[in-house]
Amino acid sequence: MGFSIEGKTAIVTGSANGVGLAIARHFVDKGANVMFADMDEDSLVKECGTTQEDGNMRYFAGDLRERLTMANLLSATLDAFDRVDILVNGSRQTMQSSPLDFDDGSVEQMLSQNLMTSLRLSQLVAKRMIKQAEGQDEGQVGSIINLSSIAARRTHPELLGYSVSCAALDQMTRSMAVALAPERIRVNAVAFGSVMSASLRGILKEHNDYRADIEQHTPLGRIAAPEELAEAVQFLACEGSSFMTGQIMTIDGGRTLLDPVAAPAH
Repeated sequence: MGFSIEGKTAIVTGSANGVGLAIARHFVDKGANVMFADMDEDSLVKECGTTQEDGNMRYFAGDLRERLTMANLLSATLDAFDRVDILVNGSRQTMQSSPLDFDDGSVEQMLSQNLMTSLRLSQLVAKRMIKQAEGQDEGQVGSIINLSSIAARRTHPELLGYSVSCAALDQMTRSMAVALAPERIRVNAVAFGSVMSASLRGILKEHNDYRADIEQHTPLGRIAAPEELAEAVQFLACEGSSFMTGQIMTIDGGRTLLDPVAAPAH
C-alpha cells in the first residue's frame, strides 16, 4: 500500500508561508503535482517562480472566500494537471476576540476564513473527485485534509472566534467524512499546537516571554517547526491511511495532556 504520493495532484491553500508552505514544498519533494494557493501573490511568485508552464508546481493567487475564485482555482489546477486527488485546507487566520463586544466582528471573520472557505472548497473539489473517478470500482478516490488547532478543545476567551471556528472545522471534518465515505473520499484533520508559523513568529517578536510560557506548557519543551506537520499530512493523503477517516490527528508536543487550570495552593 505504501506512503507514496508521487504522481498525485494536490491543492494546498494557505501555501504562501508557514505550515501551508512547508506542506506544499514537502509534497513537491515527494513527487506530487502541487497547486500552491494563497492571497499573497508576491510570496507565491517568490516560492514558485514566474514560469507556469512546466514542472510539478504551480501557483494561484486569490481570495478564496469568494466562490468564483474557488472555481477558478479548481479550473487552473485541472488545466495544469488534469485532475485533483488531494485537498489540503491550510488557509487559516488567527486574531484576538472580545467576547463581550457584539460589534467586534472577529467571530464572523474567523468562521468565514477558517470554516466556510474550507467547507465550500471541499464541496467543490469533492464533486470533481467523484466525477473523475467514474468507472473506477475500487481504491481511494480522494483525500481531504483540514488544518485545525488544539484551540478547538482548549478554553481561550481571548481567541473566542478562532477557537469556535476550529471546533466547527473539526465537526465539519467528521460530518463530511461520513457523507463522502460511500464515494471513497476520506476526510481527516490535523490539530496542532504551537508551530513556528508566520503569525506566531510575529507574536514572539513583540512578546519575548511568550516563548518560555509555551515551552513550559509543552511536555516536549519546544515549538514545532512547520516541516514537522508535513509528514503527518502526507500520511493522511496517501494509501497508507486508507482505513482512516473522520479523525482529528493531534500534533502538539503533548500540550493537551496537561491540565490548563493551575492546581490550587495547599
